[in-house]
Amino acid sequence: MKAMIAMSGGVDSSVAALLMQKEGYTCIGASMRLLPGQEMSSVQKVAERLGIPFVCPDMQSTFEEHVIRPFIEEYLAGRTPNPCIVCNETMKFGKLDEERRRLGCDVLVTGHYVRITCEDGVYHLKKAKDPKKDQSYMLYRLSQQTLSHVRFPLGEYTKAEVREMAMDAGFENASQAESQDICFVPEGDYSEVLRLFLNRPGEKSKYEALYPHATDSGDFVDRDGKVLGRHNGRICYTIGQRKGLGISATHPLYVLGMDAENNRVILGKNEDLFQSKLTASNVCWIAGEPPKAGARVQARIRYHGEDATATVVFAEGIGGKLALVFEKPQRAITPGQSVVLYDGDDVLGGGIISV
Repeated sequence: MKAMIAMSGGVDSSVAALLMQKEGYTCIGASMRLLPGQEMSSVQKVAERLGIPFVCPDMQSTFEEHVIRPFIEEYLAGRTPNPCIVCNETMKFGKLDEERRRLGCDVLVTGHYVRITCEDGVYHLKKAKDPKKDQSYMLYRLSQQTLSHVRFPLGEYTKAEVREMAMDAGFENASQAESQDICFVPEGDYSEVLRLFLNRPGEKSKYEALYPHATDSGDFVDRDGKVLGRHNGRICYTIGQRKGLGISATHPLYVLGMDAENNRVILGKNEDLFQSKLTASNVCWIAGEPPKAGARVQARIRYHGEDATATVVFAEGIGGKLALVFEKPQRAITPGQSVVLYDGDDVLGGGIISV
């Protein structure tokens, strides 16, 4: 049996490769070249240490088309996207999986902390053993067909156990710090990335026609439309943000939302951020079928958020819509982010938050 290991040069994917070797798989390391000047030496060192071949398909143009441009368009439209979820669906378990098939590998392996089980021919995606490292939220868009040929060997281990295995194997990256950045936003300054992209020849005029004034200064307003000050462009702000507003007030102000049509950023009090309802679109369901109206679920509205009890108002099939009512109001429900539904450790699916 042959396994393609999606490798980043980090400790998780390195140990994932090691575990597959111990299971008797013939392994091939793979890393997609997604950005200009992307460093690959650390990945190659791990592959050499493991004694496995390494391939690096160039997918820069595909990555820009499927991940970077949608990320920019979402921000310009006044939403806050999660590009890593899109990348997992379209690149790692999409384009890289095509490379797996081309090279004749039986399975695609990643270092995600998540588990898969199969019951009566149906694959289930489950939370990882280590709740602090669980990445099931990021993978809720995987299909039955994808789950049938992917492996997540780290799902049954804690991060401490993975580091110990890496040290025992002599990996140089055993104590390597983890990056929290989006790969194409290395310093966390997404607004600067957007500005640089829009300064490329022909880009700004094209996007300005679709999203006028998105990068222009405009008014901060309260919920009643009263002008409170001037902002530096809608792309600089996200819902729930308090710092960097530059406005003096008798009480702390937070970003409540965007009025893209009038180029306004809406501000209010912290308590104004809490909502009990949301709707989502472009839903995916792990087992193919949506939960029924009235079902009680656990729902998570951001990657590092807590699960909250909610009731399904309605849930359409794949690609459709979803509506939830939470038992307790949730803070800063953000359009563009994902809501992921759980039944215990099982990932049911989810969608992209609309309101």
